[in-house]
Amino acid sequence: MERKLTVAIDGPAGAGKSSVAQRLAQALGYVNLDTGAMYRALGLKALAERVSPEDEAALLALAEGTRIDLQPTMDGNRVLLDGQDVSLAIREAQVSDAASRLSVHPQVRRWMVDRQRAMGAGGGVVMEGRDIGTQVFPAAEVKIFLDASPEVRATRRLLQETGNSPDTAAVQAMAEQIRQRDERDRTRAASPLVAAPDAVAIDSSTLALNEVVDRILELVRVRHRRR
Repeated sequence: MERKLTVAIDGPAGAGKSSVAQRLAQALGYVNLDTGAMYRALGLKALAERVSPEDEAALLALAEGTRIDLQPTMDGNRVLLDGQDVSLAIREAQVSDAASRLSVHPQVRRWMVDRQRAMGAGGGVVMEGRDIGTQVFPAAEVKIFLDASPEVRATRRLLQETGNSPDTAAVQAMAEQIRQRDERDRTRAASPLVAAPDAVAIDSSTLALNEVVDRILELVRVRHRRR
């Protein structure tokens, strides 16, 4: 392959973006940048500092005094918040909720996008999030919109959090939280969750991880052949 491409993977929470991006980056020899982890890191700091996720001005001030680093490893990104490893802490449910709430603010998103573009400049990256193909890298050579049903996404999230197969009630409760988050993400004024016009949609509800990765690898190969 010649010059390395930029691969943008967008989609709602729990669709499998992080797992797919990690495997895809390994297969291509690219860097995997999980931009959602950046919002979660800021959400974690906002909770610790008692900054309301509804207060845009306070959040921007908090962000401007914050350093967030993503260090790619063979097991996924190591997330550093002001020099501290918060890779596990940012996966907690309350942190994810705070991240979703603070991500609706235009000034916060602009701060994030500036840093995400700098991290992905030069290509050779698999970047995943909510608005990569539409806002962060609208010229990305390969764009994917990865989705799955709320129930499937809820089951995956609970398995990730507990390591155990969840019961029906737990899945239904989590699926309702996911629907509410989807609504916030899709209706926010700044960079709403939407598939880019030239993105390839993939529903991962009934697909194994390797099947999703193989589909995207073929799209990357096709894109290279057209260069």
